[in-house]
Amino acid sequence: MIEVKAAEHIVLSNALIMAVEEIPLQESVGRVLGDDVVADRDLPPYDRVTMDGIAINYESIEAGIKSFKIKGTQGAGDAHIEIESKEECVEIMTGASLPTTTDTIIRYEDLDVANGIATLTTDNIKRGQNIHYKGSDRKQHQVLAIANQTITSALINTLASVGMYKVPVRRLPKVVVISTGDELVGIEETPAPNEVRRSNVYAIASVLLQEYRLQADLLHVADDKVSIRTALSDCLNKYDTIILSGGVSMGKYDYLPEVLEELQVEKLFHKVSQRPGKPFWFGVDPLQKPVFAFPGNPVSTFMCMYRYFVPWMNKTLQLHAVPAYAVLNEDYSFKPELQYFLQVKIKSSDNGQLVATPHEGNGSGDFVNLLETDAFMELPAEETNFKKGEVYRIWPFKKII
Repeated sequence: MIEVKAAEHIVLSNALIMAVEEIPLQESVGRVLGDDVVADRDLPPYDRVTMDGIAINYESIEAGIKSFKIKGTQGAGDAHIEIESKEECVEIMTGASLPTTTDTIIRYEDLDVANGIATLTTDNIKRGQNIHYKGSDRKQHQVLAIANQTITSALINTLASVGMYKVPVRRLPKVVVISTGDELVGIEETPAPNEVRRSNVYAIASVLLQEYRLQADLLHVADDKVSIRTALSDCLNKYDTIILSGGVSMGKYDYLPEVLEELQVEKLFHKVSQRPGKPFWFGVDPLQKPVFAFPGNPVSTFMCMYRYFVPWMNKTLQLHAVPAYAVLNEDYSFKPELQYFLQVKIKSSDNGQLVATPHEGNGSGDFVNLLETDAFMELPAEETNFKKGEVYRIWPFKKII
């Protein structure tokens, strides 16, 4: 049995290296950006008018001119209308390109406009007002967004603005999620008194879909050594990584460790000093494809997904993830010398801290308790009593802010 940190190190040391592929812009939200985004021109690309009104040359204001003859109206996207004297102005709309003979915009709210004449109703005019100058946001060739971040709706705006109708993203690994156990039946079936519906595979798949937009394949295998061997052999050929749920403890029908060894999947560890999830098994095949074999209890599987597989995926996709910490909101005790992953409810305090309140369920089979909590708080194995106000790492499985 190894410590949590050692298990984490081994898992992350076996991250894959995913190539970059291009996908349509409208399909890229939630994927990991595969290359830096560079401005193809200045932003904004021209001196942009920010208010509806008139464009003048400020020398007119310095000369004491209060009324201006409207030479024409220029909308966004129109060619410039240039003025030829200090007494002229251009009626202009938000988003239009500033005519080169003007340098100041006066908004409609500060004007009386009648019979082709715009007359000032204020003396508070500043040179260059209401103009968003060319290149004032970013310059051509400047990096706008660095690679290896999740593509959000805010980033989509930038990608579209530089013409990236095809977006470079990290290719997602092909993942299969396999459940084992004769007590498991399909979710559409009515289970016998000694059976339960398969739920772990759907929970695992939902994590991948929620966090990475990765659509995993699902497979169930009976507690039969030949069936397990056939299924695993086939999956090792087809997929980049395998996630297994169940069949790795010490039971008579827990064939997975034996079958994986027969298929030349090297065991890198089996059993981690933690609760829940102690029987966690991890290894790699001869092609360095990782196999995650999680315990069958639902909370154990769920915790291991967020504590080990999500960090593995982040490293595989070269995604920069920021760790989260929270303040324990009440005293708590845990006596076994194991790293404990306490289910907690998270809220934000008035001073901006994340505060974690323990909300234990009835053990690693109580998956319904996950509905009432937001994260796992990782409590160190070398301590027994944890005091209110102490800060520990959390592994959120819901949005907490």
